[in-house]
Amino acid sequence: MKDFNFNTSLLDEPNNPKRTKRNGPKTKSFGYQILGFGAGGSSPPYQFEALIVAGGAGAGGGIGGGGGAGGYRTSTQEVAVGTAITVTVGGGGTSGTSDSSDGSQGSNSVISGSGLTTFTSAGGGFGRGYHPNAGGGDGGSGGGGGSGGVPTSTGGSGNVPSVSPAQGTDGAGGTGYSDSGGGGGATQAASGRTGGNGTANSITGSSVTYAGGGGGGSRGGNSTGGTGGGGNGNSGGGAQSGTANLGGGAGGSGVGANSGGGGSGVVIFKIPTANYSGTTTGSPTVTTDGDYKIVKFTGSGSLTA
Repeated sequence: MKDFNFNTSLLDEPNNPKRTKRNGPKTKSFGYQILGFGAGGSSPPYQFEALIVAGGAGAGGGIGGGGGAGGYRTSTQEVAVGTAITVTVGGGGTSGTSDSSDGSQGSNSVISGSGLTTFTSAGGGFGRGYHPNAGGGDGGSGGGGGSGGVPTSTGGSGNVPSVSPAQGTDGAGGTGYSDSGGGGGATQAASGRTGGNGTANSITGSSVTYAGGGGGGSRGGNSTGGTGGGGNGNSGGGAQSGTANLGGGAGGSGVGANSGGGGSGVVIFKIPTANYSGTTTGSPTVTTDGDYKIVKFTGSGSLTA
């Protein structure tokens, strides 16, 4: 058998031009590929939490029903860095301006963006004015039915449109000529002229209750709005407004036109501080809670992830 004498001197001499020609470019190319793999790539996506509360509704005029609370929803989503998140914050509805006029619906709150699931919280259902047997409006939570007739009127339906988990509850009907129904709250349906309670949430770092229903108007005495910004009913005069930035419904009055409107909604984000870009529009309030930035929108705007 013929012996092959392999000359290793080409490998042993670092300055040998043949060695450079044969092996240098391959080694350099391989090293470039290793450095290029993963270098300069985009940052991975991250998760944020959001609370989306719509505007509460206005109460009915005269001995009118309480306004329903704005819809209450939460979301946890994964977002790509650089995504523009559009934020719409719903305003509160106006209350009736005459004995027989209805309140108006609260406005929706929405978050949306490329690659995200759009979340919409529906505005609260209007409180019915002093109409015989007339029901309250449907919405995030239902509005209270009016007084002015027998039999009892019906309250508006909550969680309209339907989502899971439910964004709100039903309003109550009015009873005869004396009492209108309360508006539903995020957690609890209205009972008689008492507004339903809202839901507590600690996204900001402390517990705050949102989306309470307004109390119904009555000749027999004041009524109570639900916790979470629901306005109380006032037998002696104008309605009490729902609380701003909590999505509470307005309370009804016992006589004359109402003056108070539903409370405006709010959208709040909880974002890891390491991922917070600081790029926003609409002038949200930004605070820090541990390792997170809390970005609170009380008006419409945007946030860049």
